[in-house]
Amino acid sequence: MGRAWGLLVGLLGVVWLLRLGHGEERRPETAAQRCFCQVSGYLDDCTCDVETIDKFNNYRLFPRLQKLLESDYFRYYKVNLKKPCPFWNDINQCGRRDCAVKPCHSDEVPDGIKSASYKYSEEANRIEECEQAERLGAVDESLSEETQKAVLQWTKHDDSSDSFCEIDDIQSPDAEYVDLLLNPERYTGYKGPDAWRIWSVIYEENCFKPQTIQRPLASGRGKSKENTFYNWLEGLCVEKRAFYRLISGLHASINVHLSARYLLQDTWLEKKWGHNVTEFQQRFDGILTEGEGPRRLRNLYFLYLIELRALSKVLPFFERPDFQLFTGNKVQDAENKALLLEILHEIKSFPLHFDENSFFAGDKNEAHKLKEDFRLHFRNISRIMDCVGCFKCRLWGKLQTQGLGTALKILFSEKLIANMPESGPSYEFQLTRQEIVSLFNAFGRISTSVRELENFRHLLQNVH
Repeated sequence: MGRAWGLLVGLLGVVWLLRLGHGEERRPETAAQRCFCQVSGYLDDCTCDVETIDKFNNYRLFPRLQKLLESDYFRYYKVNLKKPCPFWNDINQCGRRDCAVKPCHSDEVPDGIKSASYKYSEEANRIEECEQAERLGAVDESLSEETQKAVLQWTKHDDSSDSFCEIDDIQSPDAEYVDLLLNPERYTGYKGPDAWRIWSVIYEENCFKPQTIQRPLASGRGKSKENTFYNWLEGLCVEKRAFYRLISGLHASINVHLSARYLLQDTWLEKKWGHNVTEFQQRFDGILTEGEGPRRLRNLYFLYLIELRALSKVLPFFERPDFQLFTGNKVQDAENKALLLEILHEIKSFPLHFDENSFFAGDKNEAHKLKEDFRLHFRNISRIMDCVGCFKCRLWGKLQTQGLGTALKILFSEKLIANMPESGPSYEFQLTRQEIVSLFNAFGRISTSVRELENFRHLLQNVH
């Protein structure tokens, strides 16, 4: 009898263990697993993996980059937020106080930034004065022949077809300096049909997509539509596929910022901003977005690699002795240039840079046409930013599209950068202060997104 009871107890124990093991196998996925299930390993069209980027960005680059962006040179950005939308007139301006942008008073901006908007050496500042005179038809003939040549070359550069963005005229009376640290990118409540229209026009009319192909989640749900879209995308040439992934990555990065700096509490005593995991899940959960969310996050990493590569390529421009991060404070300017070069050398040491040589290869005529289409499509997207109804969203949209446009300009100017003289004016390749400020701040936003993804991974680990 005792042996029978022992056998029965043993069998019950085995059944219990099997059920326990079976139950563990069916334990529901965490929200972190659903959002980040595909955000690992090697990225498409790249030889780099997500884990290498995370480690490099979060522990080697992010802290120093944030310190640089807090300096006077990079925190003040001149922008025209009053330009009319060139595509439609029925813009509903956001009336929420969090949509507002507070511009700087004149005495708040360092004199060096106001007086030397985008040239860096003493000679270059004289050239800028002459550029302004030339626009009035009065070039100063007392300048040396070399300096006059530089004036003409820079004017030609500014008017050239190499720009990937619609650049604001910073001489316009409507252009104002904005302190980016006092107007941070965060959730403003701007949403609904107006916000949806901005991204819809960007994707539907500027990403090389025919009208017959519908984007996943654009109008209803369906697995067949998703398969059709990605079959079409994979059939594109690498340049057009990259274009879509850059825009998708930028969109994802912006959504990460809005989820990470969400208005959690608003009382007459205080406003509390922080991480909203529910908002993050709605935008990136693999189930809630039918697999789209994790794909978007992978595209964010692709965007990171593109801008990282551009920064590594432009190092010679900033290494030139004549270049200054000029604000008028000599000590601070020297320290900031040293920090800038330290960051760029760190970026150059990254072991798995994106190889842009596959872009615009093959037949020269076809490559030239494709590059021009690429440039015009992106330029059009930069113009759409003037249609955003939320001024703070418009500010950061304009800055980040200009930053990405500057990165693309750098990638496609490799020969011009290689031929720059070590000192003196650079006739063929030049960056304005606006381009420099937008380039580094835009990359700072993507770097912040990658850092925030680590925070969301931890926050979502125990959420089901």
